[in-house]
Amino acid sequence: QVQLVESGGGLVQAGDSLRLSCAASGRLFSSYAMGWLRQAPGKEREFVAAISWSGGSTYYATSVKGRFTISRDNAKNTVYLQMNSLEPEDTAVYYCAADPAIAQLMGVTPTYWGQGTQVTVSS
Repeated sequence: QVQLVESGGGLVQAGDSLRLSCAASGRLFSSYAMGWLRQAPGKEREFVAAISWSGGSTYYATSVKGRFTISRDNAKNTVYLQMNSLEPEDTAVYYCAADPAIAQLMGVTPTYWGQGTQVTVSS
């Protein structure tokens, strides 16, 4: 069982940066791939970024590639999402997710979800 708690969301202006954090409980954290998904108002939940259990491989949605960076610290049971050059289109609730398989994260069908943190980008 993995429990996930996100933090770091907020209201920022276009061009600003934010760093989201996700604290995970459970002694198996280091064996899970981790990811971030988001859901904007009136839209379906979508994949943002994922990272392998070792941190050696990362994956990004085309819309955020080059602006967002996912990382993890297995010693702290924490995964991060550094978001730079934020755009109004990035406004959404951001969810931390965990699954043994990267494909499940990219397919927006992870085993575990957090409660989400709101990110609002004003123009």
